[in-house]
Amino acid sequence: MLKYANPTLFMGLAGRLIPWTAALGLGLIGVGLYMSFLGSPADYQQGESVRIMYIHVPSAWMALFIYGVMTSAALGTLVWRHPLADAAQKAAAPLGAAFTFVCLFTGSMWGKPMWGTWWEWDARLTSMLVLFLIYLGLVALWRTIEEPTRAAKAAAVLTLVGVVNIPIIKFSVDWWNTLHQPASVFRMGGPTIHSSLLWPLAVMSLAFTFLFMTMHLMAIRNEILARRVRRLSMEAASRGEAGPRAVVRGATA
Repeated sequence: MLKYANPTLFMGLAGRLIPWTAALGLGLIGVGLYMSFLGSPADYQQGESVRIMYIHVPSAWMALFIYGVMTSAALGTLVWRHPLADAAQKAAAPLGAAFTFVCLFTGSMWGKPMWGTWWEWDARLTSMLVLFLIYLGLVALWRTIEEPTRAAKAAAVLTLVGVVNIPIIKFSVDWWNTLHQPASVFRMGGPTIHSSLLWPLAVMSLAFTFLFMTMHLMAIRNEILARRVRRLSMEAASRGEAGPRAVVRGATA
C-alpha cells in the first residue's frame, strides 16, 4: 500500500474507489432512512423527536472520526513527511466542520422539545462547539497561508494541539454533570440501547462513513490537481510564459 503514497498512483486508486464508496453510501443512506423513519418505533418519552438521533449521533461520531483522520495526517506531515498527508488533512477539514455543524444543529433541534431550550452551555455542547471552531480555524489557516508546505506544517501543529479536546468531548458526560445521557452504545458492558433503535443507528453511521470517504477521496484528488496547476503556473511564470489558468482564460475570452 505504500506505493499509493505516489500522487499519480493514488489518483488512479481513488478514481476506482469513488464510484463504489458513493454507491454504498447512497444505498445505505436510503436503507438507513427507511429503518429510521418507518422501521423503528417512536420513543415512549420523546415521541417522534427521537428520530433526530439517527442524524445527530452519526454526525457527532463522524466529527470525532474525521478529527482522528486529520490527527493521523498531521503526524504523517510532521513525522513521516508523507507526500499526501497534508493534502488529506486539508481535504478533511471542511468535511469535519460540516459534520460538526450538522451535529450542533440537529442537537439544538432535539434539545428544544426535550430540554426546553435551543442551547445550553453543557460540557458536551461546549466542547463540540470548540471542535467546530478548531475546524474553522484550520480551514482559515489553509486559506491564509498560500505556500502549501508552510500551511501544512502550521495546520499539523494546530491539529495536534487541538486533539486534547477529543477526550474531553468523549468523557464530558462522565466527568461533569451534563444534560447528555452517559454512553449507551460504546461502553464496556455493551450497548444499552434497544436493537430496534441500534440497527438503524448503525446503518446510518456506516452510510455517513462511506459518504465521508467519497467526499474525502474527491477532495484529495482536487487538491492534487490544484497543486499541479499551481506548480505548472509557477514554472511557466519563471519562464515568462502564460500559465494554465491564463491560457484557459484566453481561450474562453
